[in-house]
Amino acid sequence: MSGKEWMEYIVKEEDAGLNVEQIVRQRLNVSGRMMQRLTRSKGILLNRKQPFLQRQVKTGDQIAVRVAQRQPDRQPRHDAPGEKRQAQASAAGGRMSQSGLALPIELLYEDDHLLVANKPAGMMVHPVKQEQDGTLVHALAEMFAQRGERAGVHPVHRLDKDTSGAILVAKSSYGHQLADRLLREGGLHREYVAVVGGRLADERGMIDAAIGRDPNHPTRRRVTEGGDAALTHYEVMARSPYMTMVRVWLETGRTHQIRVHFAHIGHPLAGDTLYGGARGLLRRQALHASSLAFRHPLLEKELRIEAPMPTDLRRLVQAEFEDN
Repeated sequence: MSGKEWMEYIVKEEDAGLNVEQIVRQRLNVSGRMMQRLTRSKGILLNRKQPFLQRQVKTGDQIAVRVAQRQPDRQPRHDAPGEKRQAQASAAGGRMSQSGLALPIELLYEDDHLLVANKPAGMMVHPVKQEQDGTLVHALAEMFAQRGERAGVHPVHRLDKDTSGAILVAKSSYGHQLADRLLREGGLHREYVAVVGGRLADERGMIDAAIGRDPNHPTRRRVTEGGDAALTHYEVMARSPYMTMVRVWLETGRTHQIRVHFAHIGHPLAGDTLYGGARGLLRRQALHASSLAFRHPLLEKELRIEAPMPTDLRRLVQAEFEDN
């Protein structure tokens, strides 16, 4: 039984009176949907045997839950195994998809359960059509295949196609469930760097405006009374005569939230022609997911992972702010 594929729990004295199902649900935080999958696939063990889920446990019992999906065996690589990896260099740089498309992905953090990838601008997170290739999901799946690892690819949140930077990905359904709960409960702190048009007057600010779909455009959003509540915080990092660089963090995660909110207050992101931004040195919206901070739901340690600014955005920042 591989430690990477199974999560184990040793029953404690305070668990007296609980049954196997209650331990799995309450102590290992397994959702009802995942519980059903585990039951069907025989993914729950009590002392290494298939249990009756209503059986009461006793102190010292070992309960194991399969946290990695069963996948066909692959020919393993002969690299030295490591339970945890943290990569500052590209972990999949230059790899090719089945269609011959290069899929460069830098891993900023990785362990047995979660990873943080540095998504390049121009890459979608998920495919939107069955035949689509070249997404972040494809790139990471190929990386795992070349390693010979049994791991899934479950993005916990999203970034727009032309937004670069840090994105959290779970490597199993179990990890995804826990990380998704972290996101929903506000435990995932995401920060961005953006360059907006014009000079923001205040050093710090908050934009509180509901966001909904624009009925006149298939993908655009807009501020509207009937939309979903959205709250954006910002702090000025630098100003030039024509632009402002800001640090941004969110209390909500609406589609295009940062782009919509800054356009709403009259300062659209540089390069964001969808929302009225001027196209100049940057051929996309000037938005980079610069860091993620959270308490790891399984390792129980505080993490802060930073994504370096990509070349195109750095070029804009140097030209606009550092030469002034």
